[in-house]
Amino acid sequence: MTGILTVLAALFLAASQWFIWAYAPVEETMGLVQKIFYLHLPLAWWSFMSFLMVFVASIMVLATGKTVWDRLARAAAELGVLFSGLVLVTGSLWGKPIWNVWWTWDPRLTTTLVMWFVYAAYLLIGQAGIGGGRAFAVRAALGILAFLDVPLVFYSARKWRSIHPTVFGSQGGGLDPDMWVAVLFSLVAVGFLWVVLLRIRFGQMNTNERLRRLFMKMTDQG
Repeated sequence: MTGILTVLAALFLAASQWFIWAYAPVEETMGLVQKIFYLHLPLAWWSFMSFLMVFVASIMVLATGKTVWDRLARAAAELGVLFSGLVLVTGSLWGKPIWNVWWTWDPRLTTTLVMWFVYAAYLLIGQAGIGGGRAFAVRAALGILAFLDVPLVFYSARKWRSIHPTVFGSQGGGLDPDMWVAVLFSLVAVGFLWVVLLRIRFGQMNTNERLRRLFMKMTDQG
């Protein structure tokens, strides 16, 4: 299944480049630099999906006590940190020619950076093994609390004065229909990539856990 999804991800990612560069019209005000939007937005939305999965899996950890949910949460958190980090990078590349600065303490940018640091801390706690035998419960509690920042990021550009454009609403809701086609196709393409990476990383963690248990069993017998 992972192989099939990988092929689909490659095909959709390749085809999305045609939609971005040949099908979607050039934005009149920003020009070609606006094309970053077609990568920036899907990365942002799928990072939100990653953190939603961390939230749900963390609840399941506390509800069931099964560490498989902890591994799923950590795998999703790694993808979320990767994707949200790329969101910050592509946003800076987009913002420099438009705002004439690489970074501004805009509400959307600031809350996104805070979100990145929170989930990076989640991963560091996971590596440090804080909590001993109950480390998975500590991570689960943090995974639930960390999600509070995600809706804040999503609504920040609407609740406070922001120069960051929004896809829906007065600041950016007038996308050309052809642009919407490119956006949706890019969302699907990055979605396939996200599923493939999640399956691979989750599988690696499960394999590591089986090897760890096998090693402990052999050690006890020896």
